[in-house]
Formats: sequence, C-alpha cells, structure tokens
Amino acid sequence: MDPGMNSLLKWSVENSNASTSDPTTAPPTSTINPEAMNALFGGPSDADLMLSSMTAITSPDPELTLDNKLIAFDNFEQLIENLDNANNLGPLALWTPLLGCLDSAESEMRRMAAWCVGTAVQNNEKSQERLLAAGGIPGLAKLAVDGEEVEGVRRKAVYALSSACRNYQPAMDVLTAELGKLGRDEWAGKVDAADMDACDGLIGAMREEAAKGRKE
Repeated sequence: MDPGMNSLLKWSVENSNASTSDPTTAPPTSTINPEAMNALFGGPSDADLMLSSMTAITSPDPELTLDNKLIAFDNFEQLIENLDNANNLGPLALWTPLLGCLDSAESEMRRMAAWCVGTAVQNNEKSQERLLAAGGIPGLAKLAVDGEEVEGVRRKAVYALSSACRNYQPAMDVLTAELGKLGRDEWAGKVDAADMDACDGLIGAMREEAAKGRKE
C-alpha cells in the first residue's frame, strides 16, 4: 500500500477507536500525511504551488502589488527547500523565469531571486548543473560585484554563487572567468571547487566587499 494511504488508514482507525472508547483515553498519535490528503481530496501538489507562485511573481497584473509578489517569492523559496522540489525546477521550466527576476527593476525581487537560486542549488549537484546550463552564473556574478547594487542583493548573489560553485568545478570555472570579464582580476585565477579553504577565500572576499554595497 502507498505509504501516504497507509498513514491515512492508520489515522482513521485510531480516530474511530478513540471516538467509541473511554473519553479519558489519550487522543490518536498518528497524523495525516498532507500528500495523502491531497491525493484523496484533490488538493494542489507542491508542483502546482510552485507554478502558481511563479505565475504570481512574474505577473504583469497591476493589481498584484510588490508585497504580493514578495509573499509569493517567500512561499516559493520555502517549497524549494525540499530537494525534490528544487530538482523539479527544470522539468517545470521554472529556471528561466526565476533567473529573469535577477534583472527586475525592484531590488527586493532581485534579492529574492538570488536567494531562491542559492536555496535550490545548495548541496544539490543536479540543480547546480541546471543553473549552469541555464546560464545563471554570469548574472549572479554581475550582481555580486556591482558597486551600485544594493547590499542585500549583493549578499544574496554571493550566497547563490557559493552554493552553486562549491564542489562543482564547471560552475566555479565559469564564475572565475566571469569575474575576469568584469575586471576583477584578483578573483579570476583558478580555484579548486573541492578545496573548501580556497572556496572560502574567494567567497569570503566577495562577501566582505558585498557588505559595502549601497544601503537602501
């Protein structure tokens, strides 16, 4: 039997027993698996919620305020903390709109986009590969070193780059190459993505500079 359905059956039996026995007995200890409830009653899946969140985030509807979009972004970030959901960004075609938000005119939207990228790729080689294939490293590098960018955006861009490049050499190579193109020759040398001390040296220097970014 499906584990979700099994938990639903167990809860049902315990609840039924509790309702027909001595009222002083302890309440049922089992809880209902939300996914089982969704399967039974047709509730939205995490994939549905991710899609609807991104629809709100990228909507041109003037009735959707910036605050509304930031709430949707926060919900999206919480969803992709789950590894399976993060890996579904590719199949759901959500990498392109997510990375597009790095170019938003609103700094808070840029910050949330970078934050979500960092969450999706952290300790997740499959998503690191997807980010690289989607061309996300150059945009993040630009945000991270832009002296006119807001501090919070720069910090999240550095966080995303740290998550994207650690233990994943192809992304690290693209990052250092981009830093060279951006005139940051001091950070453009070869860095071993598997050497955490070397990674800390690069990311730490970028993070320190990001802290000097423009205040809002």
